[in-house]
Amino acid sequence: MNKCSDDILYKVEKPARYVGKEYNSVIKDKEKVDMRFAFCFPDVYEVGMSHLGIKILYHVLNLREDTYCERVYAPWPDMEKLMRENNIPLYALETKDPLCEFDFIGFTLQYEMSYTNILNMLDLSGIAVRASERKEEDPIVLCGGPCAYNPEPLYDIADLFSLGEGEEHLNEVLDLYKKCKNDGISKKEFLRMASHIEGTYVPSLYNVTYKEDGTIDEFKPLYDDVPAKVKKRIIKNFNDVVYPDKIVVPYNEIVHDRIMLETFRGCTRGCRFCQAGMIYRPVREKKTDKLIELADKLIKNTGYEELSLTSLSICDYSDIQNLIKGLVEKYKEKKVSVSLPSLRIDSFSVDLIKEIQKVRKSGLTFAPEAGTQRMRDVINKGVTEQNLMDSVSSAFKNGWTTIKLYFMIGLPYETPEDVRGIGNLGKKVVAEYYKVPKEVRKKGLKVTLSTSIFVPKPFTPFQWAPMDNIENVRGKIGELREELSDARVITYNWHETPVSFLEAVFARGDRRVCDVLIKAFEKGAKFDGWSEYFNNDIWMEAFKECGVNPDFYVYRDRSYDEVLPWDFIDVGVSKSFLMSENEKAKKAVVTPDCRQGCKNCGINKSFKEEECFEGALFNKVQ
Repeated sequence: MNKCSDDILYKVEKPARYVGKEYNSVIKDKEKVDMRFAFCFPDVYEVGMSHLGIKILYHVLNLREDTYCERVYAPWPDMEKLMRENNIPLYALETKDPLCEFDFIGFTLQYEMSYTNILNMLDLSGIAVRASERKEEDPIVLCGGPCAYNPEPLYDIADLFSLGEGEEHLNEVLDLYKKCKNDGISKKEFLRMASHIEGTYVPSLYNVTYKEDGTIDEFKPLYDDVPAKVKKRIIKNFNDVVYPDKIVVPYNEIVHDRIMLETFRGCTRGCRFCQAGMIYRPVREKKTDKLIELADKLIKNTGYEELSLTSLSICDYSDIQNLIKGLVEKYKEKKVSVSLPSLRIDSFSVDLIKEIQKVRKSGLTFAPEAGTQRMRDVINKGVTEQNLMDSVSSAFKNGWTTIKLYFMIGLPYETPEDVRGIGNLGKKVVAEYYKVPKEVRKKGLKVTLSTSIFVPKPFTPFQWAPMDNIENVRGKIGELREELSDARVITYNWHETPVSFLEAVFARGDRRVCDVLIKAFEKGAKFDGWSEYFNNDIWMEAFKECGVNPDFYVYRDRSYDEVLPWDFIDVGVSKSFLMSENEKAKKAVVTPDCRQGCKNCGINKSFKEEECFEGALFNKVQ
């Protein structure tokens, strides 16, 4: 780092965000590689360093001798101000080189409200925010991650999108780029050739026209060799896919400061609100012995004393009991604890959690999502009130006193009774505690209810549904607060903000909202996911100046024959299945877990050509 930026670090909060040289960071001779890849997370260091996807792909790309992958995070506003005042461009942590010196700038799209940070990071690097205005010598901007499943709001920001799982896809893109670079082929020609790689979307190679009512008339490629449908990439042999055996250990505390061990991808539950449960199908697992082997290497190579098992529904891992017992037994002497994310009510096992908490005891977190059985059936949660009561009763009898419950407000087809049901459910959990004899239960009961606002997402059965408006949501929150006003041991946390409205705009937006995004950035929007920096007035001005009505994307009920902005992407789950699930939601009809029999979502035909979760059972049948 140059002296100027060294001097700056004395003036900013948390300078460790910007120094690099952390333990296990990759150091290469940049003169001896053919390609340089800046992997960017469009949020602050503590958030970005906690993201598993970047850890995996940083490792995957740096295994290549011809590539040097470095990390970049959004500077906090205090650092950005000093960088702009001192003409210091945004740099990568490993070499401190500015982003304009890289071949690729890759952004992971985890949250729609980080989009302005992407523009800010490009601008800080001296790179044009619009792909259409970049020059031949500028880096190629690539985006991937869950939000890339509707890439259109960023159509003139990214040169190309990586759709699906990146471990194989990025390697194929880099192989092609290296060949094109050596052969003197232009960036434009490279992008057209890259569009032939499965999982690649190049927005500049497609044209969109609109009807008078504002809906899409036609979306089609400009050339015959460019695919009309872009198929997501999946890793078929998940057990043997590359996974880091060491991860970068930060100097300062980050959001998830622990080892994350990915047990499986995909989910068979079919919750109708959950985008991840649809786009990450089919289920693929790692074997227990493989996971324990990886855990061993990661603990030795990092010094961490906490290991988190991650997946969409961790207790659905087919060998969860043996995995946890194996890890706890192996590391209890070293005081390494094992943690799980929030638990499904129906898969809660006291014995399992007791096993985990031999090392370190914490509270329990459950996600019922809705307060009444009717509403849980609407969203296909597949759990009952009795499941929750059985779970918390077992927990209270075994010494737990801290319970967190997560819910959503503003779900499609929700009634006031469903909202009040959240408060009633919380009270029933408290009553369950007092049913346990005094001599058995421990003192200090604390129940926390949290509600978030539901935002409909692409590739879910609710992609056609209007979002509940903010006035309705505020009214519902008010009713729930009233319902809980006399509940002394219950804490209620809620969030009522126009941020959810904007999230909905960009979740289901088309190409026209790209101009709004750029306009809002030019007006000063950044860190929109952080309440202290979010400015709703800027966004409303940007919509007005661009002649775009945001309500069109948020509050409108879409018909099944409408062309949706993301319809050109094939995630394997058929549109007809999603329609059927939405119709079932209207009638509160449950679709059982896929493990009880195939529900014909389409993934087994389009991606696996066999039963799509057979691999999830291999731990049991060995």
